[in-house]
Amino acid sequence: MAQEHQEYIQTKVNPTLESLVTQVLLTRPENPAPFMIRWLADQTNTELPGGDAGQIDSLRKEVATLQSDIRELESKLSSSVGSGQGVDAQEEEEEEEEEEEDDNDEVDEMPPPPASYLTKGPRASVSAEAYGAWNQVQDFAPPVHHKSDDQKQRLQSLLATSFLFNTLDRKSMDIIIDAMLEQKIETATRIIQEGDDGNVMFIIEQGHFECIKKIGGEEKTVKTCNVGDFFGELALLYNCPRAASVEARDTSVVWQLDRDTFNNIVRDAAMKKREAHEAFLKSVPLLESMEPYDRSQLADSLKREEVAAGDLVIRQGEEGDRLFIVEEGELYATKSIHGTDEQVMVYKKGDFFGELSLLRKEMRAATVAAKTEAVLLSVDSKSFNRLFGPLEDLMKNKASEYR
Repeated sequence: MAQEHQEYIQTKVNPTLESLVTQVLLTRPENPAPFMIRWLADQTNTELPGGDAGQIDSLRKEVATLQSDIRELESKLSSSVGSGQGVDAQEEEEEEEEEEEDDNDEVDEMPPPPASYLTKGPRASVSAEAYGAWNQVQDFAPPVHHKSDDQKQRLQSLLATSFLFNTLDRKSMDIIIDAMLEQKIETATRIIQEGDDGNVMFIIEQGHFECIKKIGGEEKTVKTCNVGDFFGELALLYNCPRAASVEARDTSVVWQLDRDTFNNIVRDAAMKKREAHEAFLKSVPLLESMEPYDRSQLADSLKREEVAAGDLVIRQGEEGDRLFIVEEGELYATKSIHGTDEQVMVYKKGDFFGELSLLRKEMRAATVAAKTEAVLLSVDSKSFNRLFGPLEDLMKNKASEYR
């Protein structure tokens, strides 16, 4: 597949398909086809508010025609079954098996699947193992690998920095810590090979890793993973082959987590968190022009924190390493001018602050405190630089309001 086709699928098609699948799984309509058509029609109406009226009317008519065709087919099918002219037992069994497979292909709203998933197809070898009818949550028995108190404390601190794990309750976190297995990796060891099946994911406690992908027949480094980063989760999420190879740059320590524990404990919590964050981010005016894929990546990077009225969030003159978005509550910014603190800004739901330090590589230009109890979402400087590049001009214009 041509590179431009892969990029188009990755940036344009995948986010829409993932959102559609998620909504179908959440709603579980009796007949998915009309639901999917209506959902796509709603998205068309919201995403083309200033579009050509004739185009929108044409799309609406096409949707109505499709819905009419579906009703007609349903009517014919009902008549056929009622007159005894149904499908034979073997065809019915095959249809039931297909429906069961569809029900079990739970694709959560998580990091988008790699482009190779679209060309290679899902892994047939693990679908029954991961999602068989016997695999019920109540029957799940997570593995337990003995650890010292020091190891448990290190893991607790490490997992608290990761969006995949920091939403887990105490009981679930204890299960994850017990199930993780420590691995010491030597320099230049390839821990994951692109195209292989994968049954474990990893989180880095020590060392650095390179993600290597074959592009144009040559292996190229596409990403570097550092302490606190995780990799290998896509194969677990999507039942697909490894999307890239991962190789240790130096002597490293990682913790690995098996597929069953990940699916039973981690995935649902991460899905709910991402859905909630994405729904909020769509309401933030600054992010309206952000690509859906980038917005989903931002949702993964956000950390949520609650602050009490009167708490200082940032202080003028300090070094800044995070951008904040207000999810709930009200805050205000003050700036020391000629020895007097003057209020310069008020922040409410959907507003952001702290971007000046990241844009200009400067110390905090003002102090921000909570006027009421508030909930903040923050993103670190690394994620900011990666995701907010296309919005830099908009943010600089917004920053002029401080003056």
